[in-house]
Amino acid sequence: MITTIGRVILGATLLISGAVKVGHPATLAASIASFHLLGPGVIVAVSIILPYFEILVGTYLVIGLFTRIASFVATLQFVVYGAAIASAILRKLPADCGCFGPNDHAVADWPHVAFDLALAAIALIIAVRGPGPHSLDRRLRVE
Repeated sequence: MITTIGRVILGATLLISGAVKVGHPATLAASIASFHLLGPGVIVAVSIILPYFEILVGTYLVIGLFTRIASFVATLQFVVYGAAIASAILRKLPADCGCFGPNDHAVADWPHVAFDLALAAIALIIAVRGPGPHSLDRRLRVE
């Protein structure tokens, strides 16, 4: 049951994060650019694709379909997010997190890194343990 709860909370976090970014690629691009890690062409592509990707991974986690793959992807996402934030902190950049859309003006700080790494750990546990009893994977015997 713990795995199911973690999977749904993690998925909902990604769903919400992606949904609030949809329709705001310029704001997301500005947030991504503030980290000084990617070139302009990559930033534009990421700012358009990322919200839908988060929604897709979040949906798979919430319904428990392709759970292990979605969890490994989420693990990678949260590690990358945490590393990007840590990089900005260490370089003393006033990076705008933008994690939850255009109204999120939280600056990059160590609690954000810890939060992202905690989410990565939860995602990794789900990837290893499986989707839990209340999932489409179990119902379809896809595990």
